[in-house]
Amino acid sequence: MESLQKERLTSERGGRRNSSMENGGSALKNWRFIGNEKLTQASAITVRGVLNMLMENLNPDEARPVIPLGHGDPSAFPSFRTTPLAEDAICSALRSAKFNGYSSTVGIPPARRAVAEHLSKDLPYKLSPDDVFLTIGCTQALEAIVTVLARPGANILLPRPGFPYYEARAGFSDLEVRHFDLLPENNWEVDLAAVEALSDENTVAMVVINPGNPCGNVFKYDHLKKVAETARKLGILVIADEVYDHLTFGESPFVPMGVFGSIVPIITVGSISKRWIVPGWRLGWLVTHDPNGILMKQGIVDSIKGFLNITSDPATFMQGAVPEILENTPADFFTKIVSTLKESAEICYDRIKEIPCITCPSKPEGSMFVMVKLNLSLLEGFMDDTDFCCKLAKEESVIVLPGVAVGLKNWLRITFAIEPSSLDDGLSRMKAFCARHAKKQ
Repeated sequence: MESLQKERLTSERGGRRNSSMENGGSALKNWRFIGNEKLTQASAITVRGVLNMLMENLNPDEARPVIPLGHGDPSAFPSFRTTPLAEDAICSALRSAKFNGYSSTVGIPPARRAVAEHLSKDLPYKLSPDDVFLTIGCTQALEAIVTVLARPGANILLPRPGFPYYEARAGFSDLEVRHFDLLPENNWEVDLAAVEALSDENTVAMVVINPGNPCGNVFKYDHLKKVAETARKLGILVIADEVYDHLTFGESPFVPMGVFGSIVPIITVGSISKRWIVPGWRLGWLVTHDPNGILMKQGIVDSIKGFLNITSDPATFMQGAVPEILENTPADFFTKIVSTLKESAEICYDRIKEIPCITCPSKPEGSMFVMVKLNLSLLEGFMDDTDFCCKLAKEESVIVLPGVAVGLKNWLRITFAIEPSSLDDGLSRMKAFCARHAKKQ
């Protein structure tokens, strides 16, 4: 990653190694084990790794509260409390004593059936429980499909900007990554010409994140259909990351990529983490949309089962609660969450326009984020977006993710999924910070 963060991490690790050598003496040269550098390299480009580095820059003497505008976890804020029905479902499943044993590696049947029925409501065909594989959050779902697709010489097409865990996991699995751009001037639509130009006989899949992380965009039906047609033309499958499904508040409704499963095979990854505001519950799914049976014929389904056979399962009592959560959550809970997100997104968009060195190409319409361009030529004393974010954390106790972490250097990803009052405070601090560091006229 082209950022100070990577240099700092490397320097810190080197310092720790030198210290260990001094404490252990020359005898350490005889040990035959060593850490896996691929793991440390992969973890350096995760959102969590970058945010941890930014937190280290906070001023411990600062009296003001930290404003977390860097990650998509609003669960700590009262406005984003999950529904009591979900909490009761977890308690009931746990107390029933029916879910204390091991789960099937693909998930217990009632939970798989509930996910299939839940997702089928938005599709022109019905999913089978056999199309559903339960995972430890959406993270394990994407980990599964990336690992399944990895083979010598293969490559995968990822959006830029995008969610860096795909790149980290692909790198660890020796799956080559090629990036296609999302176009800010076109509401962050996929550059389909670039997808075709990047693809070759070794390309296996492309990733589409909708609603968008980190851009806050929502793809329209016609554009998603073109994505499907392009993938079919290239002979690749589409991985649809829909962890923010239905969290939309603009003109474009959420359209699941699975609608186009008859055009091209689709793998959808999702979870209850974002829509129910419970990322710590770690319950997700990987779903095959494949009416033509191509994924089965190509061995993808068997490979997914093989991956799950050698990894951990989501907690069985969590799976036991899924049917109640998916089937009976009251509609007004979702309405309230979406309304709160819309209010916060509007505050974010309006306040950003007051900061001269930051430009927002389009108003967010979904998910919990917005991407803004940082004009460093209007500021003094900053090398890049990572430097900006480190100093912002130190001087204002505001955490914002540098764009380089999601693939766009000298941009910022701002989370608006927090209490409106805290968001307003954080953006006011950012405005003051930028004014303080503005170039003198």
